Amino acid sequence: MKTNYQQPTNKKSLTVTAFALFSLFFGAGNLILPPLLGFKSGNLWWLVALGFCVSGVLIPILGIVAHAKLQGTLFDFAKKVSPLFSVVYCYLIYAIAIALPSPRTASVTHEMAIQPFWDSSSLLTSLVYFLLVFVFAINRTKVLDALGKLLTPGILIILLMMILTAVLTMDFDFIPSEMSQPFSSGILEGYQTFDAIGAVVVGAVIIISINLKEKTATFEEKRRLIGKAGLWAGIGLFLVYGGLILTGALYMDAFDSEISRTALLRGISTKTLGQTANLLLSVLVSLACFTTAVGIVTGTSDFIKGRFNNSILAYRITAFLGCLLGVLVGQFDVGYIITVAVPSLMFIYPITIILILLNVVPDNWSAPKVFQRVVGVTILFSIPDFLGSVGLGGHILPYLDWIPLSQHQMGWVLPALITFVFSNAFNRNF
Repeated sequence: MKTNYQQPTNKKSLTVTAFALFSLFFGAGNLILPPLLGFKSGNLWWLVALGFCVSGVLIPILGIVAHAKLQGTLFDFAKKVSPLFSVVYCYLIYAIAIALPSPRTASVTHEMAIQPFWDSSSLLTSLVYFLLVFVFAINRTKVLDALGKLLTPGILIILLMMILTAVLTMDFDFIPSEMSQPFSSGILEGYQTFDAIGAVVVGAVIIISINLKEKTATFEEKRRLIGKAGLWAGIGLFLVYGGLILTGALYMDAFDSEISRTALLRGISTKTLGQTANLLLSVLVSLACFTTAVGIVTGTSDFIKGRFNNSILAYRITAFLGCLLGVLVGQFDVGYIITVAVPSLMFIYPITIILILLNVVPDNWSAPKVFQRVVGVTILFSIPDFLGSVGLGGHILPYLDWIPLSQHQMGWVLPALITFVFSNAFNRNF
C-alpha cells in the first residue's frame, strides 16, 4: 500500500502541493520589491538576491515545514512560550496584516493600473477597492479562489518573458554599486514580503488540504511530500525573485535614480515586452492584489470571530474596520506604506523567524524553557532596532555597537543563537 501511494500519486501530489505553496508566497504586491532592489544594487545584485531569498523564500518555506510538524494553527507556533504570549502574538500578527499588507494592495493597484491611465485620486481608488473587498468578505464566494488559480500562472508567464528578454538582450555590464551592506539589505527588504507571516498564518490551510487529499498517507509520507514540495516551490521563488533583481540591475542606467518601485516594474515591462504586455501585467497584478486583500480581511475576521464564540457580528465588525483601515492607509503611495511598515517588521519579524526555527528543530532541542529564553532574548535585542527605525534609538544605539550584526539591524541573531545553545546545554546537564 505504501508503494502504491508513492508511485502513482506522488508526482501529481507533489506538483499540486508545490504549486499551492508557490502561489501562497507569490504575492502580487511582492513583485514591486525585487526590481528596485536590483536597480540599486548594480554589480552586487547576486548578494542582494541571496539576502532577499533568505527572508523571502527560505524562512517562509521553513514556516510550512514547521506547520507540517505541528499540524496545528497559528496559536500552536508560540504556545510553548505561554498561552497568553501566543494569544498576544496572534493579535499582533493579524493587526499588522490588516493594517499594512492589505492596504498596500490598494496602493499597488492604484499605481500599477489606475494612475498611469486615469486622472483619479488614490483616495477614490482605495474607497472603491475596499468597498468591493468588504462585499466579497461578507458574501463568501469561490469565484476569487478560482480566479486566483488563473492569475498566478498568468503573472508568472509575463514575468518569465520579461526576465528572459532582459537577460538575452541586455549586456551584463553592471554599474558599480554604492550599497554598503548588500546581503543584509536584501534580508531586510525581504521582510517587506510579509511571507514569513503568511507562512505561519495561512500555512495551516495547506496542511489541511493535504490531509484531506492524502487520507491514506502516513504522517512521515506527508512530511516528505511537504518537504519536497517546499524545495520545488522555493526554487521557483528563488528563480523569479532572483531574476527580477537581476533584471533591475541590468536596467540600472535606464531610469531615473529616484524612480518608484511600481514605476520601475512598469518601465521594465514596457521596455522588454511592450505597452500591451505592460497593460496586461497591470491588470493581472491588480486582480491578484484584490484576492490577497480579501484573503487577509477574511482571515482576520475569522480569527476574531473564533475569539468571540463564532459571533457573526464580530466577523462583520472586524471586516468593516479592516476595510475602513484599508481606505485610510491604502490612499498613500506604496513607498510611504513600506516605510511605515519598517518599525513593526523590525519587531515582529525576528520573533516570527525564531518561532519558525524553534518549531522546525527536533523536539528534544525545543523544550518550553528553550522557547521562553530564546524568544525573550530575541524580543530584548530587537528593541534597539525597533527604536532606531522610529528615530528614538539615537541615544542608545552607540552603546550597542559591540553587539555583532547590530550595524546590519540584526543584533538579535547572535544573542538568540547563543541562548539556544546554552539553554539546551543547561537542560541536558541539569
